[in-house]
Amino acid sequence: MLTLIQNDLEVPSGSLIDWCREFQIPFRTVRPYSGEVLPPIPDISALIVLGGAMGVHECSRYPYLLAVRSYIQQAVFHEIPLLGICLGGQLLADALGAPVHSQRNGELGLHLVEVLASPASDPLFLDIPQVFTTFQWHNDSFEIPAGAVCLASSPLCAHQAFRYGVNQYGLQFHPEVNSSIITSWIESSDVNLDSTRIIEDFVRAEDAYTAVSRKLLENFLRIANLLH
Repeated sequence: MLTLIQNDLEVPSGSLIDWCREFQIPFRTVRPYSGEVLPPIPDISALIVLGGAMGVHECSRYPYLLAVRSYIQQAVFHEIPLLGICLGGQLLADALGAPVHSQRNGELGLHLVEVLASPASDPLFLDIPQVFTTFQWHNDSFEIPAGAVCLASSPLCAHQAFRYGVNQYGLQFHPEVNSSIITSWIESSDVNLDSTRIIEDFVRAEDAYTAVSRKLLENFLRIANLLH
């Protein structure tokens, strides 16, 4: 079964759930921050690790992150198809031994991301434009792990996506958000933001953003052999 790990109450699965239902993919969401136990690795067919306001290095404040990191390492060892989003991508990079930097290469709002080489060269970006607009909400950033391939970049953050092995991916950008999630993040942010501009920009770009994000999830589900 597809398993989604939610690391933060304020960072839900968003549109991913709607698309899983549309594709008729059985899934479950596990919330370790509230004490829920991660399922045994043999019980999962693919894993999506969501974001969070905390950082990879804040395990003393958020001790469940240690369990999530260990779980990711097990998934890597067993070659479970994996998609890490923002904090999830940073946790994957960290589990693979790559540095994750705090307060470096941050991006907030809509930004352009470029797929390196041809989008058709990696199945995650198949039929996705080489340059696309997506939503960013991060202050930290990851380095590319040894043995992994950098797949996408942006002007402010060179490492936007990587693949490790054949089916494990880390993303820095957010393909799952909607206007409701973005509004809640803005309202809870302690950064001085032009909230009206961020929302208006997202509404203008929402159709294109949604098409790319939905296709990315569809591609991941095909990589995981959950969608044919």
